[in-house]
This record gives sequence, C-alpha cells and structure tokens, in this order.
Amino acid sequence: MKSKFLRILLAVAATFTFSALAQTGSAATPSNPVAPSSTPATTPATPPPTTGKVGTINIQDAIFGSNEGQRDMQALQKKYEPKQAELKSSNDELEGLKKQLSTQQDKLNEDALATLRKQIEGKQKTFDRSVQDAQEEIGNQQQDIASRILQKMAPLVVKYAQENGYTLIVDTSKPWPQSPVLWWNPDAVDITKNVVDAYNVQSGVAAPPPAAGGAAKPGAPKPSTGTGAAKPAVPKTETPK
Repeated sequence: MKSKFLRILLAVAATFTFSALAQTGSAATPSNPVAPSSTPATTPATPPPTTGKVGTINIQDAIFGSNEGQRDMQALQKKYEPKQAELKSSNDELEGLKKQLSTQQDKLNEDALATLRKQIEGKQKTFDRSVQDAQEEIGNQQQDIASRILQKMAPLVVKYAQENGYTLIVDTSKPWPQSPVLWWNPDAVDITKNVVDAYNVQSGVAAPPPAAGGAAKPGAPKPSTGTGAAKPAVPKTETPK
C-alpha cells in the first residue's frame, strides 16, 4: 500500500508545486518586454534566508481515521463476516483432525493413520488457499478504499501546508528504517488530526458508530494496531508435522 499511496500523493503534490512555480514565473516575467534603458538598474537586495517549516502526517492514519475511511472499513468488515465464519469453521474442523491424529496415532493401524494424515494434508492445502485468496481480496479492496480517499485528501494536505506556511510535509506512516524519518516531535509538527478534521468537514460524512471489539488499522501486508477500522481477520493454522 505504501507505494501506491506515495505515488498518488507525490503526483498530486507535484502538480500543485509545478502549478505554483509556473504562476510565480509568469508573474515575475513582464508580459510586454521593455527596451533596456541607458540608466543602470538598481541591483535588488538579496532577501534574507528563510527557515523552512516542516510538518509530518501519518497518511495511513489520516485515511483510515477519517469518518469516510472508518465507515468504509466497517462496511468491508461486515461484508466479509460470512467468509470469516466459513474459514473459522474449516479451521475448527482441521484442528479437530490434528488433535485426533495427536491423541490416536499410537492406536491406529498404518492404513488408518495414512488415511487420516492424507485427509489433514488435503484440508490444510484447501484451507491455506482459501485464507490466501481472502487476504488478497480484502487487501485489494482496502487499497481501493485508500486510493479513492487519498485522491480527495491529497489536495487538501497541499492546501493546508500552503496556507500554514509549510515548505515540506513528510509521511510518517512507517517507522524508520522503513521510512527516511528517524525522529520527529508529533506534538510540534504533526498535522494528521488537523487534516482529518478538515477532510471530515469537506466530505460531509458523519462519524460512524464505534466498531465492535475495538478498531485495528489496516496495513500492508499485515495489519497493525492504531486508528481506523478493523480489517477482517482470517484464522491461521500450522501445517501438521
């Protein structure tokens, strides 16, 4: 998800930056060039150097912490509840067979033991494929939600930065060394909450009711705890020895 997020965000940010530079260059160049005067022009004073104002944003928290992101993730959670129940049932059946193998392998003859092991291996492969398919499908739909919201949120981030005098906004969705940001003071420079509040007003989406059992922020490839809605979970089992 990181690469897709950053490609979209950087593309939008670049568009705004290039547009601003073009407008600045256009304003600085006279539309009707004047012939050079014989009088020497006064050399303009060099402006004093300015200190750039840097801000940070956890774009993943901003997307899935917004009212729209929470609403859509809760809808995704509900959509996959039947599939989650189906996988849990398959997992329970598989665990039961493994327990049977563990407790009865000394009592079963070779043919019965071979049959039980083959049954477990077949069900394990089927279950693993089902889990992988579900994870990929859920992940793709999470990306769709994130991309759709980011396309609307990215211009707002740029607008907020420009209006508040920021020269650089850094994404802190991933910790160092996954990202180049080693340390920052969120109380001083983080704009995530401000962007979320502004986006909630812009989107007009009301805050959804809290999700049952708390909320878990989706991630890639594995979810991590944090702000946002819960990613539909799928059970995992160990391959029998």
